[in-house]
Amino acid sequence: MEKLIAEAKKFTSNLLNEKLDTAFLYHNLTHTQRVVEKSEFLANSASVTEHEKNLLTLASWFHDTGYTKSIENHEEESTLIAKSFLSNKQCPKADIDMICDLILATKRNYNPKTILEKIIRDADCSHIGSKNYFEILELLKKEWELTCNKQSSEAEWLDENIKFLTTEHRFYTIQANASWQKRKGKNVSELLKEKQKLKSESIKQKHKNETLNLKKHRADVPERGIETMFRVTLRNHIELSNIADTKANILLSVNAIIVSLLISNLVSKLDKPSNDYLIIPTAIFVIFTVISIILSIMATRPNVTSGKFTKKDVKNKKVNLLFFGNFHKMSLKDFEWAMGEMMQDRDYLYSSMKKDLYFLGLVLDKKYKILRLTYAVFMIGIIVSVLAFAFSTYFYTY
Repeated sequence: MEKLIAEAKKFTSNLLNEKLDTAFLYHNLTHTQRVVEKSEFLANSASVTEHEKNLLTLASWFHDTGYTKSIENHEEESTLIAKSFLSNKQCPKADIDMICDLILATKRNYNPKTILEKIIRDADCSHIGSKNYFEILELLKKEWELTCNKQSSEAEWLDENIKFLTTEHRFYTIQANASWQKRKGKNVSELLKEKQKLKSESIKQKHKNETLNLKKHRADVPERGIETMFRVTLRNHIELSNIADTKANILLSVNAIIVSLLISNLVSKLDKPSNDYLIIPTAIFVIFTVISIILSIMATRPNVTSGKFTKKDVKNKKVNLLFFGNFHKMSLKDFEWAMGEMMQDRDYLYSSMKKDLYFLGLVLDKKYKILRLTYAVFMIGIIVSVLAFAFSTYFYTY
């Protein structure tokens, strides 16, 4: 079942990355990964079998794949995609039917009957009890505007979400209530405060032209959505970079320990003629270990940049001021002037943000390629070294 889950993860991730419209800022791979994570978290606290947990995980991976086909009845489309994939993998029909039932249980007005249905519904709405609720809410609003052409004022949007949280939504599982209900209450309170604040501002500014206010509001909402998108995406890139650095440091530490043990325990014994058969296996082991250490260092080694730019670069919009490597050798006066120029030019500002995101992606690509190579070298080195020791011992004995 673990193999099937891994294949389902790869399939749904590729499907959502390649086939899902980019306008889906909320119902995308990030949302799916969150639902999978939260469903596993809730399942671990519930009285369900390991097999049921696996079915729940599969349903979580497939539950929003239907958005690649249609917004309307996307749950039914998701079940069709799941059935096709699972049938090709010779998954039992009873398991497929249960997975499809769990997917259909994510419909908005559905009343869950089983513990698994309650878990997947709570996981699907886990953002309601999250500290990032308002950031996610902005992405959802922008998605509705782009995909459903659903335009709503700030007051209408607040009313709709207050109504949903207070009258329609509830957490069904004990663990979800214990973990997220308190934060949900705080989010409802913040929504009510925003509504009251908006109402007060409306009263103070009622003498102003309503048409101009409406245009200003419609211009501001997409701006906030775009900024939220940049903020969330950049944060995800940084987290991925931290994960890569952590993995590289683990490999570096492990290989350093191995080299230390070899030097202290094995190398000192190789000067004896009776241990000559260990020289070649030891050399192989040391070579692969050193290569792994070098690759780990390369994966985490920072790049050194010039740290300077000219006023001509700023005027021609050729320098990204959001990356410290481009200004760390500049004077404070020149840097403040350049930042002022950039902040006055909206196109330059967004261009810098896009460049920052792009080059972060290039760095991540390089890190993960080196990291993948490091793991491959480490794995091959272990296998080859063990075989070399085995052969050397065998031939020495006989």
